[in-house]
Amino acid sequence: MTGCRVKFVFVTVAVGSLVSPARCQHVSSAEARSKLNGSAVDFGSFRERFQRMYDVNSEEFNRRRLCFQDATKRHVYLNSFPAEPQSATYGINPFSDLSQKEFRDLYLGAVYDRAPLFSGLKVEGLPAKFDWRDRAVVAPVQDQLACGSCWAFSVVGAIQSVRAIGGSQLEQLSVQQVVDCSSQNKGCNGGSPSGALNWLKQTRVKLVTQSEYPYKAKTGICHFFSQSHGDVALKNFAAHDFSGQEEAMMGQLVENGPLAAIVDAVSWQDYLGGIIQHHCSSQYSNHAVLVVGYDATGEIPYWIVQNSWGTRWGNQGYVYIKMGGNICGIADFAAAVFL
Repeated sequence: MTGCRVKFVFVTVAVGSLVSPARCQHVSSAEARSKLNGSAVDFGSFRERFQRMYDVNSEEFNRRRLCFQDATKRHVYLNSFPAEPQSATYGINPFSDLSQKEFRDLYLGAVYDRAPLFSGLKVEGLPAKFDWRDRAVVAPVQDQLACGSCWAFSVVGAIQSVRAIGGSQLEQLSVQQVVDCSSQNKGCNGGSPSGALNWLKQTRVKLVTQSEYPYKAKTGICHFFSQSHGDVALKNFAAHDFSGQEEAMMGQLVENGPLAAIVDAVSWQDYLGGIIQHHCSSQYSNHAVLVVGYDATGEIPYWIVQNSWGTRWGNQGYVYIKMGGNICGIADFAAAVFL
């Protein structure tokens, strides 16, 4: 079973009573007109902002318009929790005309693999704030588009950062190569970071640059390169469960580079910005991301996480997750790579 079909735990129970996730998938024109008469201006602004081209007289338009209304009702609930400092806010974003099921099926493609509990030593004397972007070793935010390839983006993101930390020029490496060739995974239909890492370690496949093997947002035929071909091969990786030990996870990030992680991102469909402190479960992860830093200097310490949904989502493509309490399952699985 792919991660995009993982059971909907927190938000379905909490939000489902307010808005039915499947409701916007089947709607008559008359029902759409009667229920959405007051939201035409907002929906029109949304369509213009995100270049939605569906015909105003089509069934698609009516269905998407009702999905949009359902999203605005979810936002009321998600924003109803106490406003703690820098709390996350939820509202209109590129996913607001998708049903919750469509969003899960299209964008949440990570399979959750259990990792052993971390049993190593904590790193002493960690800085209160650390961000690998400050060292110019984190590549720009990418957009996986309508392809469940987050698992590949997280792994490739970690590898290209660690390569740059080692002194090489920062380059975008090929996510499409991993999508097409990682035989343990299912391309755009989902996969696991650990499966991709195991494949890279066992085969010693050298990742080529994105310019040489560009991203197409669909599963294709694997292109093979000779063993003498340049670029980077994975030597090893270390994946652990840091739940209850997020300080140790901080040490791994500082010592080894950005970490490939798996999270519960169901509520992220509506995320606008700020620090996520609610609406996320652990042990039901469905989306892979790259943890690039943390900031524990303020009242609410948080992880700095690069996503793969483009820069028009979240904090210019990033999401902040409260440290401590394993929010969104951020500590359930985190992997460091070694080149």
